Amino acid sequence: MKFVDEAVIEVHAGKGGDGVASFRREKFVPRGGPDGGDGGRGGSIYAIADRNINTLIDYRFARIHRAKNGGKGQGADCYGRGAEDITLRFPVGTVITDAETGELVADLAHHEARALIAKGGKGGIGNLHFKSSTNRAPRQFTVGEEGVTRKLKLELKVLADIGLLGMPNAGKSTFIRSVSAARPKVADYPFTTLHPNLGVVRVDESRSFVIADIPGLIEGAAEGAGLGHQFLRHLQRTHLLLHLVDIVPMEEGADPVKDAKAIVAELKKYDVELFKKPRWLILNKADLIPEDTREKALRAFVRKLRWKGKTFIISALTGEGCRPLVYAIMDYLDEQRKAAQAAEASPPAEPERSTSAADRA
Repeated sequence: MKFVDEAVIEVHAGKGGDGVASFRREKFVPRGGPDGGDGGRGGSIYAIADRNINTLIDYRFARIHRAKNGGKGQGADCYGRGAEDITLRFPVGTVITDAETGELVADLAHHEARALIAKGGKGGIGNLHFKSSTNRAPRQFTVGEEGVTRKLKLELKVLADIGLLGMPNAGKSTFIRSVSAARPKVADYPFTTLHPNLGVVRVDESRSFVIADIPGLIEGAAEGAGLGHQFLRHLQRTHLLLHLVDIVPMEEGADPVKDAKAIVAELKKYDVELFKKPRWLILNKADLIPEDTREKALRAFVRKLRWKGKTFIISALTGEGCRPLVYAIMDYLDEQRKAAQAAEASPPAEPERSTSAADRA
């Protein structure tokens, strides 16, 4: 199945049914009075997150979704029938915005999350409600309200704990194959990865995390060059970024330090919040460096890059250094989850009381 992470749809909620002006007409009941009922409400459209759906491809073809109108009111105090609501199912992580105003409509961040995206119109009022002691034969009624119509933009941001970042052929797909059961395509040419891949890394029976691999970035990605810029949104929900660098590039004359700086610059251009996320430096393809010179090469690279964060040297192909990295990631995520739980459990701080002269008196 083709991976689709963007779509634009139109939703049309149902119109409310019109009220009616009617009068009771029965044998032996002269001047029976008004008995016009109200119109039924129009159908609304809801969005719900479903973890069994992985892509927005269905909404590339089914772009217009309409709910039915409410039924008209009738005589004998009969109200119109309300229309059924429509539920549209989206992948978990879908962000729905108004395509014209950019307003956030819904963020379906967890399974079964539900949001109203187009409200149906209210039904009109029948003449039954207009009767009074001075208006015994009202002929007034109101028409039903129009339902909400809007054009919506759908963006899927996959839910992953860890995001992989790097140039094409840095070894991201090889790394995710090495530490998880995911099997993305691996080849010796750039842009082998054409869409995001997710892998579940199981550390032990009760601990695991999800890692996301996106197509490689190149210089100018923020302006649309390459493929990776199309999928950077999938890193926005991650807790930690792993910046993989090919320490022994295939191309002669390539400078891995320059490439690493270019990726960081593109990240900052695209989204400052994404740039501020915690990021670890992972030097890959250590198997191509003699074992006795690896530490020296690592220190030289870090010094030239002026990197002060955590650094690991691995070989995604042979698996060397991958297990210690996986355990370090799991420990980091555990610490983050404990901190988040502690923050939720702690009561909010009470505002400080002012100690004015009147209070002291």
